[in-house]
Formats: sequence, structure tokens, C-alpha cells
Amino acid sequence: MDFASLNDILKVIDGYIGGSSWFVFALLGTGIFFTVYLKFPQIRFFKHAIDVVRGKFDKEGAKGDTSHFQSLATALSGTVGTGNIAGVAFAIHLGGPAALFWMLVTAALGMTTKFVEVTLSHKYREFAEDGTVSGGPMYYMKNKLNMKWMAALFAVAAIISSFGTGNMPQVNSIAASLKATFGIEEIVTGAVLSVLLGLIILGGIKRIAAVTEKLVPIMAVIYVLGALSVIVMNYENIIPSFVSIFADIFTGSSAAGGFLGATIAYAFNRGVNRGLFSNEAGQGSAPIAHAAAKAEHPVSEGMVAILEPFIDTIVICSITGLTLLSSGVWNEKHQNDFSYSDMIIMEGEVSKEVHGSALYEYFNGSETGLDVMPINEFTGTLKVTDGIIASDATVLHARSIAEDVQIFKEGQLFTGLIEISEGRLEDPKGYTFSGKSLVHSAPLTAIAFNKGLFGDFGQYIVAIGLLLFAFSTAISWSYYGGRSVTYLFGVKYVNYYRVLYVLGFFLAAIIDTTIVWTFAGIAIALMTLPNLVGIFLLRKDMKQSIKEYQEFITKEFKKSI
Repeated sequence: MDFASLNDILKVIDGYIGGSSWFVFALLGTGIFFTVYLKFPQIRFFKHAIDVVRGKFDKEGAKGDTSHFQSLATALSGTVGTGNIAGVAFAIHLGGPAALFWMLVTAALGMTTKFVEVTLSHKYREFAEDGTVSGGPMYYMKNKLNMKWMAALFAVAAIISSFGTGNMPQVNSIAASLKATFGIEEIVTGAVLSVLLGLIILGGIKRIAAVTEKLVPIMAVIYVLGALSVIVMNYENIIPSFVSIFADIFTGSSAAGGFLGATIAYAFNRGVNRGLFSNEAGQGSAPIAHAAAKAEHPVSEGMVAILEPFIDTIVICSITGLTLLSSGVWNEKHQNDFSYSDMIIMEGEVSKEVHGSALYEYFNGSETGLDVMPINEFTGTLKVTDGIIASDATVLHARSIAEDVQIFKEGQLFTGLIEISEGRLEDPKGYTFSGKSLVHSAPLTAIAFNKGLFGDFGQYIVAIGLLLFAFSTAISWSYYGGRSVTYLFGVKYVNYYRVLYVLGFFLAAIIDTTIVWTFAGIAIALMTLPNLVGIFLLRKDMKQSIKEYQEFITKEFKKSI
């Protein structure tokens, strides 16, 4: 089975769970419910959350392994990753500027969701005989809800998601970025970073926290400065960019340049989906890191978690989005080598002017089917002469009509016949399709950064930023998966998991990017759904915990919040 076929199967699975409308509404619905039920805690407690991180409400003797700031840095290192660089670009590529709006809505509601899940996980955490902490949604499911089966389901999903969220997409994006920017082969990147990853994660949470509290601030400063330089250089496009984000919220994003448009449902779905991938609110991952924090009261750690989606998505993703929109690169076609999973070959000459409506329906999941559209997937023998397609066919790549297409085989312009079945190469091995098309993920962000004050050096900022962002995410997720293995099988099996984690990290460096993103979407859903059910069942417990915390702050610190 080739990558394209495997990706098609994964897309079908994702369509029923992570990519489906019911999953999106379950996620947003939970955020809306708790926002109203708890009277907008992301607004009421925002200033207090900052004070907690600054240590204004710390007390000596609190149990735990890390400080509030370290737990925030570890959790942020798990969320600030490819979602901020590649994920935003992917969302805008799929759904247009309107998708960014839905990412921000997801983050605003996610601030409450994360507040709830972290508080409950911290409240029902467990301590081992050696004093180390184990926590996360599986512990409140077991210790409070007495639903061990759901706790086990969550832990299994967390292990899968550690590969689908924190491992595979991260190194895949790093390897692709370093190859495009510095010419470093993917296998070399995978090998070097896998060794470094293994050395760090064997040290446990204290070493992980020590690394992430230094990495997170450094990587954030480097990346934000580079992005702001692009926005400043294209200052005349700032207002139009904001307008484009909000103009098509209820209509879907209009066609522009090479972008063929997106329905409101598609933009909404992709924006929320990428928003969750970016900040992980509701997924239940960050509570595992926060459970290790030293805190006298579980709600205080929940307060810290309020800041995560704000920093991760509302600040960093917004800056990335404005960089892409203001530079104008998101709807322009750029020279690139095509991904087989992103490429399809159509019959005849397909143009935006003649077939624009059909392409719009095709890329946005129309139910009318190709049989009633004026475009059809190519099946048969594709004739190629000196790298140029001689048959009556058109290449679509990255949701756009490709231009100046050349075909190579083993580095040389190809002449011969290629068998095509339903728009796909029957045997893609050895062939490279190159040309101009839309670009997405990290390569698109790198192109945008070249439009800033640093010129062509901007791409290096993206490459270095992505390296730091994504590598720190992989470090944190190894801890999340390890805690889940501990819950299910015991601590003695954690090292076996770590070996598999490092091996998967290496292999993912050379796997097709689109497959990795699709797999990540499935893994996210498998982990999120049990967590959403669990926190909803404990809604009264959460409200009571806030009341007790307010009384605690008043009594111990003579202040009110």
C-alpha cells in the first residue's frame, strides 16, 4: 500500500471522529458550557493567574516536583510547536483567513476548558512512595468517578496521541524545514535529534522541566521578533488582513489568487481542528504536566493553565496568521516539489476560469460527486516527454492548479509512460513532480518570513524556531505518554515506551507529511472525547473547588479574587 492510499484510509477514519462536525461541536460546546457555568473564569481570573505564576501566592512545603512556572513552561513546550508554525499555515491553506478566526474562538473557550481539566487532574493526583507525582485525567476518572474503564481508555489514547501529536508531526516538520532551508537530509536530522531526545527524556520530569523552562522563553522571543519584522515590513496590509479574517466568518473564505475558496463549514471545521492541535485544550495532555506542580490548592494550578491557550494561540498563532496574511504568500503559487498525498491528476485542461465552481465543490467535500461535475480524475497512461506532460491532463497540488509542471525520475527529466489510476500514480517510486502551486505548513511560513526585515535569512528563523518549538513539544509529550504507561502497566515499562518513542521519532522524519497530520487528527480525537465526558460529569465538583479556593485565598492571604 502506497502513502496516498494509506492517507485516503486515514482521512476516512478521521472524517468520522476528529475531522467530523460532531467532534468540533463537542469541543466547542464543552468550552461554552463551562465558560457560562463558571461565569467566564478566563476573564475574571486572568490577572490572578498571572500573579500565581509570578509566585505571589506560593506557600512553603507545598507537595510536588516543579514550580508553577516550570509546569507552565513544560505544558507550553508541549503545545507551542508545529501547531503554531505549520498548523496555522495549514489551517489558512485549507480554510482561508476565516479559519484563523475559529482558531482564536477555540482558544478563548479553551482557556476555560483547560482551567477545568487541570484543576480536576491536580485535585485527584497520586503520590508514589518516593514522593514523585502521577496525575492526569485518568486519575480523576479512577479516584473520583470510579470509571476505571474510561481511565484506561484515556491512557491508551494518550499513548497513541503521544506519537500522533507530540512525536511524529514535530520531527516531520523539523526535518522538512531543515531540508528546505539548509539542505540537511531528513534521515540525518532524525538520527541526531533522536539521540538528543533519548538523553533528555531518560532524566524524567525534573530534567524535562529544567530544559523546557529555558527553551520556551528563548524560542518564543526568536520567533515573535522574526514574525513582527514581516508584519512591520508589510504594514500597509495589516488592516486588510484583519478585515479578511472577520469578513468571511459566516460565508466561508472567498477565492483569492491560487486559493479556490472554502465553505463556512470547512473553514469552521479546519480552524477549530487546528486550534485544538495548537493549544490542546480539552485533550487532557497538559494536566499531566501540571499535576507535578507544587501547589497548596488544585485551583491555583488551574489558574496557571488559563494562560496557556492565551499565550499559545491568541498571541503566537495570531502573530503567525498575520505574518502569512500580510505578506500575501498564503494564496500565491510557489515553486516546490509536490507531495504525492497532496497531488491528483485530472482529465483534460482544468482552469480556474472555467472550472472554478467545480473545483470549489471538489475540494470542499461536495456530496454531488465527480460524476455530475465538469472535472474527472485521470485514469490511464500519462505520456511524458522531457519532463513535460504530453497527455491531455492537469495536475492539481495542494488544493490548487499546478503550473510549469516538470517530472523527474532519479534526478533526470523523465520521458516515458506513467500509469495513473483515479488521479493517483500506481507506482510513485522514483518520480518527482515539481512546479508552482500553493504551499502549506512550515514551508509556507518560511516563505512569509523571507518577506521581513531579514530578507532571505527569515527562513532560518523559522527553521531554528521550528526546531526548538517542535523538539520541546516532543520532550513534553514523552512525559505524558510515560505517565500513561505508568498508570496502565507500572513504572518498569516506561523505559520500553521511551525506546519506542525515540524510534518512532526517528522514523517519522522520513514519512510523508500529509499522512502524519492526518494521523495526528485521529489521535487527538481518541484522547479528547473521554476527557470531555469526564470533566462534564465533574462540573459540580469544579464549581465547589473554586468556592473553596476563594475562601482559601481570603483566609491565607487576606485577598479576594
